[in-house]
Amino acid sequence: MTLTQTAPARTSTGGATAQQACLIVQGADATGIVAAVTSVLSGHGANIVSLDQYSDNPQGGAFFQRTVFGLDSLQAQLPALRADLDKELVDRFGLRYTLRDLSVPKRVAIFASKSDHCLLDLLWRHRQGQLPVTVAMVISNHPDVAEEVRSFGIPFFHVPCQGADKSAAEAEHLRLLKGNVDFVVLARYMQILSGAFIEDVGVPIINIHHSFLPAFIGAGPYAKAKERGVKLVGATAHYVTQDLDEGPIIEQDVVRVTHAHTAADLTRRGADVERAVLSRAVLWHAEDRVIRDGNHTIVFA
Repeated sequence: MTLTQTAPARTSTGGATAQQACLIVQGADATGIVAAVTSVLSGHGANIVSLDQYSDNPQGGAFFQRTVFGLDSLQAQLPALRADLDKELVDRFGLRYTLRDLSVPKRVAIFASKSDHCLLDLLWRHRQGQLPVTVAMVISNHPDVAEEVRSFGIPFFHVPCQGADKSAAEAEHLRLLKGNVDFVVLARYMQILSGAFIEDVGVPIINIHHSFLPAFIGAGPYAKAKERGVKLVGATAHYVTQDLDEGPIIEQDVVRVTHAHTAADLTRRGADVERAVLSRAVLWHAEDRVIRDGNHTIVFA
């Protein structure tokens, strides 16, 4: 393995208030859930900043809620707050919840290959304070992007990945990631992850790809699309599962194209959409706006 490391990663808080937290609640819908949440929060002196909820069927369906609230001395009050949430949400309603201090940004590792448009877009947005994350590292199977990553002050690791047997590379990936990241982003990383790696890494993985799939599989999708006269070029960001490119969708977008556009034009417009879609997906995940429900997502964007 060839490892190249740079200076410590920079952190972007995206303007999150130090005394704010995010509460995600999900489970079977029932009367009184919203009242229970607001009662617990108000009982601790919390001020609700935003509250979004969704039920797929009010008559016994699934319930989802995202609440952002402010609370003085947040860290000191979290244990007592969790105890009361356990009583009201878990014991009383049988719900699941997560509670996170928004002043602590999620740590992300970005995987990339030779294509750098998504990678550099994420690093630029992070530097501008537009993504509330800590970029813990960039990992690539090629050294091409090393210097550009260094210019952002982000640790860069070159881990070659060649041939059918990727076990050595994935073992190194796991060594680098374990305990150091909260999620992984595949910014046009042109390698298929094994099922064992997806399971062992233990954190969500977000992928971006063109939206021609399952058509135009393999190399040169935009050239194939040009030959077929496509009228839309798009991108899909989704969570990675062991079913290739079939994980829960976070975000999608398209732009129109015409017969006058060349394959190069399609590629360029596709890259623009990929950057926008991936950055939105990363932002929404970082802000706990995406709730997974099987192979489905609820996105409070």
